[in-house]
Amino acid sequence: MRVNLITHTSDRPTSSNGKIPLSLTIRPACGVPGEYEFPTDNESLMRLLRKETSLPATVLERFEGKMCTPIGARLLGVELSESVLTRIGYFID
Repeated sequence: MRVNLITHTSDRPTSSNGKIPLSLTIRPACGVPGEYEFPTDNESLMRLLRKETSLPATVLERFEGKMCTPIGARLLGVELSESVLTRIGYFID
């Protein structure tokens, strides 16, 4: 399923190991309803994207660099399998 991924810094405190808490908004790319908020951190999110997508390293690096800015980062039209979406709590009807 193609989704749009949008990060926002979270109100949770930064952990002692340097992980930055984030809120990830997952929204279907085709414009149908189904927005989902997923609490995560910068390291876990990047590990997921590197493992479960075929996005080029340059795109991921640019996304990672914008993750913690006040505006957040966006990846549009990312293909994620149903199993990955289900694993993070986004259920598909």
